[in-house]
Amino acid sequence: MEAERILRHLGAETRVFDPHDLPLLDSVGKDHPKVQQLREWSQWSEGQVWVSPGRHGTITAVFKNQIDWLPLEDGSVRPTQGRTLAVMQVCGGSQSFNVVNALRVLGRWMRMVTIPNQSSVAKAWQQFDDAGRMRASPFYDRVVDVMEELVKFTLLVRGRSDYLVDRYSERKGADEARRIALASGVLEEDPVATSSVASPAL
Repeated sequence: MEAERILRHLGAETRVFDPHDLPLLDSVGKDHPKVQQLREWSQWSEGQVWVSPGRHGTITAVFKNQIDWLPLEDGSVRPTQGRTLAVMQVCGGSQSFNVVNALRVLGRWMRMVTIPNQSSVAKAWQQFDDAGRMRASPFYDRVVDVMEELVKFTLLVRGRSDYLVDRYSERKGADEARRIALASGVLEEDPVATSSVASPAL
């Protein structure tokens, strides 16, 4: 919530996904309302902030369940590809970087543009006042730094993400699928259509 306050101050439009009532992966269909909300909001976003507590040295099952519900591809829609990502963790004890490292691995796997900066808040129970606001500290300053950097990278990537994540192997696969469809008569030849593979031989 503190990250959201900062992002709103910086002019961003935000939504915070509440994982309560999100079922375990594959225990229900993808038409479940919470699953649909998660996927729709992921698709709506330009950038995302992933925050997880450290539990037994890594991310929580609750957080991983959210990521597992987001497919790499759903039809022609890629819920995370090309979006910017900031990763943060809160620690109950001493500072650790296991969670942010694990989140970076997930971000790369989900084909996201993960920003260089990150935040790890140690002894999180000491860092918030009774109103739930984060106290002034170097930890708070780092959270502000991370949110500023996320906004900057999101603006840099805006309108360019399709180009940045365009892949030769996927264009090649799409061309092959089209050739098979043409040969089998499923698809008719379009005289205007040209190959989508820009570099057939490297």
